[in-house]
Amino acid sequence: MTHAVVLGATGQIGRAAVDALTRDGWEVTAVSRGGDRDARWPKDVRVVRADREDDAALSAAVGEGCDVLVDMVAYGEREARQLVSLAGRVGSAVVISSVSVYEDDSGRNFDTQAEPDGFPAYPVPITEAQRTVRPGDGSYSTGKAALERELLAAGDRLPVTLLRAGAIHGPYCRTPRELYFVKRNLDGRRRRVLAHGGASRFHPASVRNIAELIRLAAPRPGTRVLNAVDPDAPTVAEIAAAIDAVMGVRTQDVLLDGPPVDGVGDTPWTVPAPVVCDMSAAREQLGYRPVVRYADALPETVAFIEERLAGRDWREAYPKMFKAYGDLFDYAAEDAWAEGR
Repeated sequence: MTHAVVLGATGQIGRAAVDALTRDGWEVTAVSRGGDRDARWPKDVRVVRADREDDAALSAAVGEGCDVLVDMVAYGEREARQLVSLAGRVGSAVVISSVSVYEDDSGRNFDTQAEPDGFPAYPVPITEAQRTVRPGDGSYSTGKAALERELLAAGDRLPVTLLRAGAIHGPYCRTPRELYFVKRNLDGRRRRVLAHGGASRFHPASVRNIAELIRLAAPRPGTRVLNAVDPDAPTVAEIAAAIDAVMGVRTQDVLLDGPPVDGVGDTPWTVPAPVVCDMSAAREQLGYRPVVRYADALPETVAFIEERLAGRDWREAYPKMFKAYGDLFDYAAEDAWAEGR
């Protein structure tokens, strides 16, 4: 039996990763700030309470060592150096990065999207060879780029698989994009406005597919960067329709030819150009095959969101979502726009 330490084990990816590794025969130490245990985990999963920002606590959680360390909560250069310092006790690492590290050939990226003509025009699909943003500590994207740079430079001491995840979805997500359509349906909104003709594509990534990549990379030490997305990249209109199907409702789409109008027509997936990633490298290097498609994973996600919303203001249920996107449900503005068309 081999030993895996999972950091951020009670987060959305962590829970799925612990499950996948235990089913594959790994002895797992599940590390989280709260030290909680998922009821679905086998009893022999060792649960440790530790803040990964605390070097001593992380070192103690790793103990005498492990064959693979899986890190969901590394965001920058500091965390990378922290992991490298454990190289003598860790056989290899699997670390979650993000597709937000990519920039287009004109230097546009997620950090420039608010500027005029600032949204990147990526190739379709994006391969791992696409250029990335300059590493730094100024944003989430530059932090992830710094994380990657430090870990790749130390690959001879600590082999690392970096997984560039897309729009992550699944239970326990604190910023679920699906909330946008789930709440609208619960509120009885039977008309929705979608900018860019409803054709926006922002590649989703199921926690179950990411966990499968972790499972495959764990026994195959190596230094590599791989995209981590679903086999399909549905349009925002297709996502909305799939959520309607799960919830048993019918909604009329009103399609805008261009961008949102004063916020009307905007969604968490709305982008003026596609963000679609290629998964060939994962297939070739790990023998990866996806375990679930986007629509098939939706029932569990929708049920989790509905349960969390029950009897609560959405901003209380999902404070990080409100912080990230602001008021997603300005129905008065939407109705005023519709009346003025």
